[in-house]
Amino acid sequence: MSSFEAIDALLASAPEPVPLPPAGQRRRLREDVGLSRAQVARALGVSPSTLGGWEAGRDPSGQTREKYAYFLRQAEEKIRARATVAEDDAAQADPSAPVQEQEADGDQDLDQEQDQAELAEPQPCVLCGLPARYAVAGYPQHLDPTECNATVTTVTVPTPTTTDLAPDTDPGAGAAGEEPPARRPRPARPGADDRGGVRLAPVGRRVQAADTPDLIGQAVAAALAEHSGDVEAATAALVKRAIPDAMALLDATRKGGRYDIVAHPWLPDILRKKTARGADEIWEARPKWTRPELPPGEHQVTALDINGAYLSALKTWLPLGQLEHTSGNTHDRRRSGFHLITPPAWEHQAVLPNPIGARDEPGPVWVGEPTLRQLLRLSGPKYGLCDPPVIHESWTSGATETLLEKFRILLKDARDKAISQGDEVTLEYVKAMYSKFVSTLGESNYNREIYRQDWMHLIRSQAFANLWMKAFKAYDEGLTVVRAMGTDELHVIGDWRAVFPEGRAVTEVKVKDTYTLTAGT
Repeated sequence: MSSFEAIDALLASAPEPVPLPPAGQRRRLREDVGLSRAQVARALGVSPSTLGGWEAGRDPSGQTREKYAYFLRQAEEKIRARATVAEDDAAQADPSAPVQEQEADGDQDLDQEQDQAELAEPQPCVLCGLPARYAVAGYPQHLDPTECNATVTTVTVPTPTTTDLAPDTDPGAGAAGEEPPARRPRPARPGADDRGGVRLAPVGRRVQAADTPDLIGQAVAAALAEHSGDVEAATAALVKRAIPDAMALLDATRKGGRYDIVAHPWLPDILRKKTARGADEIWEARPKWTRPELPPGEHQVTALDINGAYLSALKTWLPLGQLEHTSGNTHDRRRSGFHLITPPAWEHQAVLPNPIGARDEPGPVWVGEPTLRQLLRLSGPKYGLCDPPVIHESWTSGATETLLEKFRILLKDARDKAISQGDEVTLEYVKAMYSKFVSTLGESNYNREIYRQDWMHLIRSQAFANLWMKAFKAYDEGLTVVRAMGTDELHVIGDWRAVFPEGRAVTEVKVKDTYTLTAGT
């Protein structure tokens, strides 16, 4: 046998992967049988975020793919059986219906009864959360719809218009005398619910005030017990597992949430690395600025440390759905994403850093939502520091500023409590959780639960924008800004305590260093 024949034989013997339905049908099948993402993920032995990635278009492999394909086939069969029962019920109500269709109803009832079981004790219904006495396909559910409080609410998403601009922007910004082009209608998002509106979680599964267990406290207590109270060993162990623990905490905070998190979405080419070790096309506006000249004389400089920079930046506008392309010099505040802009000229470099960051190259650049919104604010009547940026094209989606809010608040509260109690173990653990969460959101080998390159850029850009606003506040209150670096370093001259509260909370700053500078050195 020749080598070519051997290759052909090998290929012929290779097993074909189990077929899966299109990505747009997977989530619909799960929802139509009334199961949550967490329930299905638990049955398949994966995390809810991984299942979300499969529903967004990524495909599992091996035995996991076979189990997932089996679940989807069975779900489809169950939905088809329900539809048949509904048709037969309608036929029974119609005397003119064929006899054959009416007789088939008995077999459906038998199948349904075999799929039901009475529970020894009532358990929470998977649809509404209220006690149910029966299980369907192994999951507690109400058999009578009148007993189930699982009303699914829909909201109508208004069509954005070209007038939905930031308050500080001029709708006619762009070339002189030109009207901005009308916003192109957005195509339907693949996999979106085609029944109208944005599907929300059933009422009974919506988040409650105290439904999230204290995963942070439990993990710290377990680590200290495992290492016999050795603080250093327990801290090292907790920091090492900070990424998976952060993902578990995120999943816990999303239970019953209004919007699903898509863990592995399709992303446009601007968010894809051009080489294995290269970068994508997004500019995050990272500040790296030092004041070129100081006033005459000797100056005492204080280097301030901005606490919890990435933690605060979790509150930012994050896209919910697939990013969609538009053209034209318009901005919709209800959406978030990335924009190709021509930045405005910055004439205050002598006293303030450029809000576009340390960028020397001229011409258009892709920036994230926080950078664009910052430039729009600074160009408005309140600040009047620059001209508005010119937007050429955008990749955006409907967005919310509170997607990670419960996750952020839990981390913030744990951080504040650890500081007040002098608990350095918990403090280092929490810091590792939010900093590593942000740094591994992209395609990281350390976090394969969620690939959100877009969120990583947006959160980092928000942290840089927050630092810039701290610098402006210092300047506006009469301090001399000497340096702004990264997300958390601000050097000033003057009575900074009259401007910023001192402490370790995320709303406070602490002293990193003090040094003396003389003009001309």
